[in-house]
Amino acid sequence: MTDSSQPHDPSSFTPASPAERALEQAESAFGAHLAITPRERASLLRQVARRLGADKTEINEAELLHALCQVRRRSWASGMMNRAHRNGDVWVRKADVLLAAERISDPLIDENGQNAVLESVLEERWRDMADTPLRVLDDMRADFADVGTFLSGTQIERLSHSIARAFGGVDLGFEDEMILEEERRAREQQDIRAKAEARRARELQKIRDWEATLVGFEKVPALLHCSRREALRWIAENRIPVAKRDMQPDGLEIFHFDPAELKKCRPLLNSWRRGTGQKESDGYDDSPQARKGNAAIARVAALDRFAAHFRTARALKRRITLVTGPTNSGKSHTALEALAQAESGLALAPLRLLAHEFREAMLSRGVPASLTTGEERIIDPTARHLAATVEMCPFSNPVDVAIIDEAQMLSDPDRGAAWTAAIMGVPARHVFILGAADCIPLVKRIAELCNDPVDEIHLERKSPLRPAGTLALTDLRAGDALIAFSRRDVLDLRAELMAHNRRVAVIYGALSPEVRRAEAARFNRGEADILIATDAIGMGLNLSIRRVVFSTLRKYDGRQTRNLVSQEVKQIGGRAGRFGKHEEGLVCVLEGAGRPSFIRQMLDAPPEPTLELRPLVQPDADIVQAVAQEMGSDSLYGVLTRIKRAVLRPDDPNYRLADMEQALEIAAALEGVDGLDLSTRWTYAMCPINTRDNGIPRLVEWAALHARGQRIFPPGTGRLPAAATAGREELERAEKRHRRLVTWRWLAMRFPENYPELIVAERNAAILDEWIEQVLRTQSRMRESSRRHQGRRTGPPPGRQENHGRPKGARGKKNYKKAK
Repeated sequence: MTDSSQPHDPSSFTPASPAERALEQAESAFGAHLAITPRERASLLRQVARRLGADKTEINEAELLHALCQVRRRSWASGMMNRAHRNGDVWVRKADVLLAAERISDPLIDENGQNAVLESVLEERWRDMADTPLRVLDDMRADFADVGTFLSGTQIERLSHSIARAFGGVDLGFEDEMILEEERRAREQQDIRAKAEARRARELQKIRDWEATLVGFEKVPALLHCSRREALRWIAENRIPVAKRDMQPDGLEIFHFDPAELKKCRPLLNSWRRGTGQKESDGYDDSPQARKGNAAIARVAALDRFAAHFRTARALKRRITLVTGPTNSGKSHTALEALAQAESGLALAPLRLLAHEFREAMLSRGVPASLTTGEERIIDPTARHLAATVEMCPFSNPVDVAIIDEAQMLSDPDRGAAWTAAIMGVPARHVFILGAADCIPLVKRIAELCNDPVDEIHLERKSPLRPAGTLALTDLRAGDALIAFSRRDVLDLRAELMAHNRRVAVIYGALSPEVRRAEAARFNRGEADILIATDAIGMGLNLSIRRVVFSTLRKYDGRQTRNLVSQEVKQIGGRAGRFGKHEEGLVCVLEGAGRPSFIRQMLDAPPEPTLELRPLVQPDADIVQAVAQEMGSDSLYGVLTRIKRAVLRPDDPNYRLADMEQALEIAAALEGVDGLDLSTRWTYAMCPINTRDNGIPRLVEWAALHARGQRIFPPGTGRLPAAATAGREELERAEKRHRRLVTWRWLAMRFPENYPELIVAERNAAILDEWIEQVLRTQSRMRESSRRHQGRRTGPPPGRQENHGRPKGARGKKNYKKAK
């Protein structure tokens, strides 16, 4: 035999290589039965060559068997995965078959033997995941549901067999228990869905029956005993309640009226004619039938008098100081100083991470402070200051000073109502409201509705910010932040830069606050050259960024893909040029991503005019309860549907009803769960979930257990592979498990008896945080080690030459195009 890799002189005889001689000798001695194929021989020669040294010319039987196992592992892993797919064993992962193949020591192992090794790997995985087989099954079902995979009865049975064997086998009855539990769960879920559908249909029929009683404008004069002109005037003055409005294709709006509500207006007609609003007789119909009308429900909810709900705040003589300015203008410094000097105070932040930063800022000033977020409490009984997320604003305990940060969130369709409630309801004598200049009109309008005086402070940026043209990917340098708008794009850019041996940190929305903070710290310490982030860096996180580079100038906002608006470019681009670290901030566009002139236009643009000055509002638990009593209903879906249709007119001059679609969707699904009161249902409807991760079905399943008085234990971490070998699939799975824990912890803070073991949940969240950060950190470090090794052989890595512009020469141009 000859080694084809060696140079060959046709005029001379080339003897066999040492590896070939060693392999031939080993085969003749003890390898005749191994059936080595020609295709395997080349790989086997490489394995043998690695085992030979300067003084070693032979390999023994154990070495030959091990070398052949190394050669056959890939085909074993492929075969095991193919069989798992054919059998429908969707719980078998690539990491499982690779580990099983690694453990095989018999090169002649058959399929049954391979399956046995794979089963032992799976059993270890099940034992690592949780303490009981039922919890393992719950975690596996949750993982599958996150990606839209639901197991059949046969699959559940096979999975149950595997999990049961890991915990002692069939003799202990685990299999039967799990299969029966799964069958019961499936029946219950089917029953819940059927009940929910029937009850939703019944509630909608009630609304349709009521709408069928409505009349058009032509009948109003006769029902009120007034003239047509009077009816038109009173409708324009909002005296006659419009029950329903239909917009026609041509833009014409058709009004419908409730005869019962019109009847209640009759005693008021004479006072309306005189220009007053007093009723003159006792003929006001307050019967239960009449009270079910939309106008009566609207009066109970009183969302058109939203500011009056916050009685403690209205009882105080409040003063508002509105501090506006761009990013890096020091808005929070003055407010924090006033807060620290006050005897009592409150700091409200948009994110849990920022609430922590507010608390740390107070502690650093020697002021004891507690913390309250949706999923976390740190209570200092001696503290008179509190840091909290905006949704957790306490409305009943007066304080001297309050800070409400990021007030431009007032316009956010999903969370804007929380800022409206906080600004209107925070019970503080002096309220500092911080935000971009875009928020000024809305804050002033809210202050007007609350009858609070407003002082304005506008701050300028401490270091200049300017556009800086276009950059290629290979032009990125240490201190740059590359901006994308999806997790996938962030990880794609990360992989591309790491392939160029760049050290990378990442920040995106799916990461927990703890991981985001750790990644920011790595970047700030110089342990990562480049930060790749979504607009999650727009709020919070002190980042030492010199240049912000947009990889795209368009984003999907949950509804459509659109161009970035000026406030987004300013908020994100403004993270560049941190004061005290860089003399100026630069904002660039990645080559091919768009026109640099767009960045200049957005940075120079004045604040966008606020066309809608009505703040967003949404009902709270008290309003929901009041409307339910008025309707005589215990259906949360029915109550929210009526609130959406009736409580706040679309043309209300002061307020807009916030988007309630997710709350309605959860309420509709909960209709099939018996045994939960209205208040509990409302709490579940407010729970933070991700609807793309099977959030609503999981929430309903937990609620059903809650209704039966059963305990819901915290989700597990699953088996976490070595950080260095984890791929995107494992990373995404860990992120989804962390989100499940966020939801579980939020519910545990409100229903501790039904959601026990909070300490276990916090431990699991910490384990996932640490693992995710280790994946991001370790893989970047591995690239750094590879870069140093290459640097010793080939010189400086890409992007680190003295000339930071476009690479020179033919090879440089080729690499430059590839990087693009």
